[in-house]
Amino acid sequence: MDGATASPAALLARLPATRWWRGMPGTLLGLFVACAIAALAPGQGYYLNIIMQAVTYAIGVAGLVVVLGYCGQISLTQAGFLGIGAYVLALLTTRLGVPFLAATLAAMLICGLFGLLLGFASLRLGGHYLAMVTISFQVILTLVLTNWVGLSGGPDGVSSIPRPAGFAGGHAYLGLCLALLVLAMFYTWRLKLSRLGRAMQAVRDNEIAAGTCGIHVFRTKVVAFGISAMLGGLGGALFAGAFSYVSPDQFTFDESVVMLTMALLGGVRSPFGALLGTFALVILPEWLRFLKQAYLAVYGGAVILIMIFLPEGVWGWAAHRFGRAARPIGDWPVPPLPLLSMSGGGGGENVLEVTDLAMHFGGVKALDGVSFAVRRGSVHALIGPNGSGKTTFLNVVSGLYRATSGTVRLGGTAMNRLPPHERTRRGMTRTYQNIRVFRGLSVLENVMIGAERPGNDVHEPAAVMARALAALDFVGLRREASQPVGSLPYGHQRYVEIARALAGSPEVLLLDEPAAGLNSTEKQELSLLLRRLKGHGLTILVIEHDMKLIEAVADHITVLNFGKCIADSTPREVLTHPDVIAAYLGEPQPA
Repeated sequence: MDGATASPAALLARLPATRWWRGMPGTLLGLFVACAIAALAPGQGYYLNIIMQAVTYAIGVAGLVVVLGYCGQISLTQAGFLGIGAYVLALLTTRLGVPFLAATLAAMLICGLFGLLLGFASLRLGGHYLAMVTISFQVILTLVLTNWVGLSGGPDGVSSIPRPAGFAGGHAYLGLCLALLVLAMFYTWRLKLSRLGRAMQAVRDNEIAAGTCGIHVFRTKVVAFGISAMLGGLGGALFAGAFSYVSPDQFTFDESVVMLTMALLGGVRSPFGALLGTFALVILPEWLRFLKQAYLAVYGGAVILIMIFLPEGVWGWAAHRFGRAARPIGDWPVPPLPLLSMSGGGGGENVLEVTDLAMHFGGVKALDGVSFAVRRGSVHALIGPNGSGKTTFLNVVSGLYRATSGTVRLGGTAMNRLPPHERTRRGMTRTYQNIRVFRGLSVLENVMIGAERPGNDVHEPAAVMARALAALDFVGLRREASQPVGSLPYGHQRYVEIARALAGSPEVLLLDEPAAGLNSTEKQELSLLLRRLKGHGLTILVIEHDMKLIEAVADHITVLNFGKCIADSTPREVLTHPDVIAAYLGEPQPA
C-alpha cells in the first residue's frame, strides 16, 4: 500500500506520534535491564539500601515531573505523599493483614485523593502562595505523624513491615521495584504525548490561551496534582517494603526539597531527567566519600554549578546537544482530512449577538452599551482608535472578563455565565494581539490542542493529527510542523495561532489585530488567507487597525469610540461616516 492508494487513517497510523506501541520496545528493554540489575546487585547490606532508596525516590520524583514539569505548578510536599503512601501500606499490612499488592493500591488511591483535595483547595492560588500552601501541608503532615501515636506510632514509627509473597529476598524485591520504576517512567513519558499531557503543558505555558482553546485550566491542574500524589504514594509504599520500617523523620520538608532538587537537576520536563537526577543525588555522595570531610562541599558545589549552567537540567542539555532532529511531518504522504466543516455559507442568520454590553473598571466605562450582530458566513470588522474598547470587547465576548451588564449570545444561547473553555466548546475560538503560543510545544502540538477542543467531532489521535495538519496546510506551515514553535519567526507564530483556532472548526473565529507586527508582505499574505477563509463560509469577527486590510476583507464594520458604538454598517458607509472620520482624525472633514 503506497501513499497514493492508502486511506488517510492507514497513512496516519504510520506516523510515529500515532502508533499505540510507541515506546514499547524501550520499555521492554528497560524491564530486561531492571532484571539484570536486580540479579547483579547485592542481596543485602548498605549498597542494596542505597539502590532501594534511589529507585523508590525516583518514582516519587516522576510525580514532580507531572505536576511541575508538565503543568507548571510548584509542589513542595512530594515527600509528604511518599510518607502517606508508606504509612498506609505499613498500617494496612501490619495491623489489618491486608496483602501487599492491595495495600499498595490503597496507598496510591489515598494519596491520589489527598492530592486532589490539596489541589482543589490551593490551585486557585499561584506562584509563591501555592508554594506556601504545599509547605504548610508538608509541615502539618509531619506534625500529625509525629504526635498521633495511636495511629502512626509517633516518633518510633512502624516496624516489621512485610514484603509481598515471593519477593521477600533482596534480589526479588529490588527487581519488583525496578520493574515498577520502568512502568512508572513509561506511563509518565506517554502521558506527555497524550491529550491530557498536552493540556497540562498548555496550562504551564499560557493559562489564558489554554482556557480559550477549550482546556478546563483548574481541572487540569487538579488532575496533575492527583497523578503526582499517586506516583508519590507508589514510591512510598515500595519504600516501606524495602526498609520494613517507617518513621516521621524520613518524610520531612527537607526531603521534599531534596526531591525537588533531584527533578530540577536531572531535568524536570522529562521522566528520564528525573531518574537521572534522583540517582545522581542519591549515589553521588557515596562516590565522593573518599574526600572525607570535604565531600559535602564538593557535592553541594557540583549541584549548584549544574543548576546554574544547565537550567534545563542534565537531561534537557543532553537532549538539545545530542538529540536527533525530528523528521519533518511534511515528508509523510498523509492526506489531511477536511478542515472547515461549519454550516456557514451566508445563510443570513445572526450567529453572534451582543446586546447593551457594558464593562466597567471602577469608574472607567471601557464598554458602554455596545450592541451589534455578526451574520453567519460574514467577515465582521470591529475598528476604532486606540483605547476605544476593542480588545476589552473581545475579552468579554470570549469569557476572559465578566461583563458588568448586557448579553452575549452565540447561536441564540446566552454565554454570559460561561467560562472561556465552555465558550470554546460551543464553537468560539480566538487569537490574541500579543501572540500566545505554547512555547514548550512543537508547531504541530500547538495546533493539535486546538483540534482537541471539547465539542469537536474529532477524538481519535490520528484524526486529531489530521485536523491539525489540515489547519497547518491551510496557513502554509505544514513543513514546519515538527519544529519548536519558538524557533519560528514572528509572522509564522501568528499563523500558528490562527491555525490552532481553525483546527477546532469554530462557529465564530475572533481575531485580535492579526496583522500586528507583520511586514507588508506578510500583511498581503494574511489578507489572502482571510479571503480564503471567507470563501469557505467561516464567520469571522476581526479587530484591526490596518484599514487597507479591513477594506479588502470586511463585509460589515462596527466602530467603537470611548466604549460606545458610533457606526455599524457596510464598509463604504462606515468609512465615510462623519463621526468615524472625527474619531480617527480629531475633527469632521468637509464634504
